[in-house]
Amino acid sequence: MSRAIFKNTSVVGLTTLLSRVTGLLRDMVYSQAFGAGTLMDAFLVAFKIPNFLRRLFAEGAFSQSFVPVISEYKVRREQAAVKELVGDVTGTLGVVLFVVSLIGVIAAPLIILLFAPGFTQAEGKYELAVEMLRWTFPYIFFVSLTALFSGVLNSYGRFAVPAFTQVIMNLVMIFFALVVAANADNPGVALAIGVFVSGAAQLVFQLPAVARLDLLSWPRWRPAAEGVRRIGKLMLPGIFGSSMAQVSLLLDTLIASFLVTGSIAWLYYADRLMEFALGVFSIALATVILPGLSAHHAKGDGERFSTTLDWALRLVVLIVVPASVGLLVLAGPITATIFGYGAFTDHDVQMTQYGLMAYSWGLIGFSLVKVLAPGYFARQDTRTPVRVGLIALGINMGINVAVVLPAHYAGFATPFVLLATSTCISAAINAALLWRGLRRDGVYRPLPGWGGLIWRVIAANIVMAIGLIALDSLFGNWLEASAFTRVWQLSLCVIAGFVAYALALLAMGLRPHSLRL
Repeated sequence: MSRAIFKNTSVVGLTTLLSRVTGLLRDMVYSQAFGAGTLMDAFLVAFKIPNFLRRLFAEGAFSQSFVPVISEYKVRREQAAVKELVGDVTGTLGVVLFVVSLIGVIAAPLIILLFAPGFTQAEGKYELAVEMLRWTFPYIFFVSLTALFSGVLNSYGRFAVPAFTQVIMNLVMIFFALVVAANADNPGVALAIGVFVSGAAQLVFQLPAVARLDLLSWPRWRPAAEGVRRIGKLMLPGIFGSSMAQVSLLLDTLIASFLVTGSIAWLYYADRLMEFALGVFSIALATVILPGLSAHHAKGDGERFSTTLDWALRLVVLIVVPASVGLLVLAGPITATIFGYGAFTDHDVQMTQYGLMAYSWGLIGFSLVKVLAPGYFARQDTRTPVRVGLIALGINMGINVAVVLPAHYAGFATPFVLLATSTCISAAINAALLWRGLRRDGVYRPLPGWGGLIWRVIAANIVMAIGLIALDSLFGNWLEASAFTRVWQLSLCVIAGFVAYALALLAMGLRPHSLRL
């Protein structure tokens, strides 16, 4: 069992790493070609709205509701019943998504006014964002159906194809940025069309893999079907459950629309760097453990359920904490190396660095939420994460209204940093409440050895941080160095940090075999 989970996590992690690398290449193209001005602010809002819906519905409430149900069907029913469920959900969800997409296209002016009201204060910014949103909004139709088929494949242990799907999206968007937008009269709209095309490409890419499982059937509108009703019942409260971080980020965008031009782009690029680390491991781990947890729950095996959660949480502490420390210490070098070229000015680099430093410690909270939330969804409990998420969201918005906006109007130089900090606080509270709920319900029972692991990780991170600070001080001003020099210096820092961390753990007696499930 442990080998299977480790293998699947490795496959998803490596494939997700490729998608994150291509995602960074995409963002590098954006930053160098378009900088952090009006065009990028407008495009990022037009892209964030359907992307927010994707994470809220497709990757959030829908995936977390669909995977447990299809896993139960797989364990307890015949193949024909599973195939019928997939067809019913595809047809029902497809009709709903089409209607939602149509409404989004028609209501684009109102949606931009709702999520970025500050755009009306800058000439042409609001109109550009509206035009872009009419192309990007239908992305939710394609990507939600893609998430459905990803859930099918993940439930059958086919993790590589769903993880690689994001690579397709990134390659299409890079093509539109480099080729289409570069030669278009309105490059912003060309970027938006690229989002639309990338969504369709992701959906088409999934279909052959589902067909090979003999689970691809003609979509049917059957909202009253038993499986569809169960998924819908789980989805309604789950909409806010696992995606509070995304709601917080979107609300950050609303607040940032009132700030100085560039704030949205700075936050976006900083968030993308943090998401890179989140996606390579934490999302991959959460993706892999959900079907296993669902199967353990369906079989009534509470011991293996708890042990799997404990193992996943230990890996988060062991891997995500040093990643968070590394992002904090190397925020400047990372930002300069990845984005500090072309139209992305030195000032943009500095502002993005501040945003990344604020987001860095939130990586721990976001990762814990990703791993803890499946402990509820696998048991088809979506109500508890709703309550927890709403509490965290309320705290986030309270900080934004009480601190961020007053700081902006009082002349604080970097109020967007407070936005990032508020989001991280919200994620930490979300994770803490989810953990407490699992412990209170007796679903998760920590195994012995946590105290020793935490102290070893803290000590090893101190050793790593001191080494990275000393090494960084030897390299001088990163912005004055060539691209090649920045790359090898950053690579050296990453390798040195990893070696220092690993050797410190080994010196304190931690061995790889102690982390087996």
